[in-house]
Amino acid sequence: MTPPKLSVIDFSLKNLTPNSSSWITTCNEAMHALEKHGVFIAKYDGVSQELDDAIFLASRDLFDLPTEVKLLNTIDTPYHGYTGQIPSMPLFESLGIENATTTEGVEFFTKLMWPCGNESFGKRALMFSKAVEELYQIVMRMIEKSYGIEEQCERLLGSSAQNLRFIKYLCPKEDEGNPLGILPHTDISFMKILHDQQVKGLQIKTKEGQWIEVDPLPSSFIVLAGDVCMAWSNGRIHAPYHRVIMQGNQERYSLGQFTFIKGLNIQIPQKLIDEDHPQRFKDFDHYKYLYYRITSEGMKSEFPIKSYCEIN
Repeated sequence: MTPPKLSVIDFSLKNLTPNSSSWITTCNEAMHALEKHGVFIAKYDGVSQELDDAIFLASRDLFDLPTEVKLLNTIDTPYHGYTGQIPSMPLFESLGIENATTTEGVEFFTKLMWPCGNESFGKRALMFSKAVEELYQIVMRMIEKSYGIEEQCERLLGSSAQNLRFIKYLCPKEDEGNPLGILPHTDISFMKILHDQQVKGLQIKTKEGQWIEVDPLPSSFIVLAGDVCMAWSNGRIHAPYHRVIMQGNQERYSLGQFTFIKGLNIQIPQKLIDEDHPQRFKDFDHYKYLYYRITSEGMKSEFPIKSYCEIN
């Protein structure tokens, strides 16, 4: 059976005038994709080509820093700081900027990596993270409109914190033979927006168990629902398993902006609970869920969000 392709949806500014016919069409396409696969490819012009080139150049400079410097990117919150040198994923390395849409968050990270300063890196990272946050907000407006839950979405938007991750995958050596860049997983975030430098590798698992290879397109951003979005939507939005398989002899750079909900209990909106959709998940704290994911039970679970807070 030929696996389906992911939806490619036009999120260019001309299509995003609220409540216009093009906005409604875009909204319907996005919601269908989120409910069916938990992911879609957004053609988004909120990041200029100049910024796009600059942020990937900055990413290369970041990963060229000595390992002892990158190891300074330690954050108490699980999965927020430096991740690398993992025996099961030797090709994978990443660093994270906490509160990446704030000047303070970006400056803290920049000074940590470059104590003498790197103004151009900080400027590029802040501009990029803010542009991606705008895309996240647009998608959330579409979710709230589709489900009629404006008040609940406004609270989520007001409590959203952005973690911008710079990600690098090495090419497997000929004698290694293991092309696995990152293990199959669902995301711990509410939502992730991923931007690749047009190098293949990302694969999405469908509900039917097929793997879809994502073909990165110019000016495209991959919008992917995480565990927390799935639980918050009472299971209506899917949180897909995904992985990276390295191909060819190119290193792979990508940028992932992860949304976390801080200071607000995750509750399923009442409008998403009815006879056909009984409540599936208990209320929970997003950050407590992050800590659960690093427990032995959380790491062994095939569906951690279900083992954490699903109603039996």
